[in-house]
Amino acid sequence: MTALTRTVLAALFVFAPMGAIAGPAEEANAVVERWSAAYSSNDPEAIATTYTPDAILLGTVSPIMSEGTDAIVKYFTPSKGSGNKNKLGERRTIVLGDNAVVIAGFYEFTRMQEGRPVPAPSRFTMLVVKRDGEWRIAHHHSSPHVQPKQ
Repeated sequence: MTALTRTVLAALFVFAPMGAIAGPAEEANAVVERWSAAYSSNDPEAIATTYTPDAILLGTVSPIMSEGTDAIVKYFTPSKGSGNKNKLGERRTIVLGDNAVVIAGFYEFTRMQEGRPVPAPSRFTMLVVKRDGEWRIAHHHSSPHVQPKQ
């Protein structure tokens, strides 16, 4: 066996398990990252794919609960092609079990209004669940982030 072959095999033994190391916390946080990227793409259908078909969304700027895929697409439709963005900030993760994780934290929306970016600091809680081998958001609550009094 050549030195190169031994090195490659050693690297495989070291790095191969890394995919298996990801647990519920990492998998759920990856869903939140996908949600943020989908929001920033301004594609309501892509955003909706990060939710379970029966998910409940209490949106930042909505007076109602959006329940299910169609309602979630409808909630995000006004942002289609808008240039709105989302940036995740500080968050905490609570693993409830192998198939359920709660993530709470802060994010900042940048919404385009009259061609100008307007920051909208917000906070969120998401229940991310694993169903049929796939992690998705089952519940999402978002509200404006109350700023500290000066």
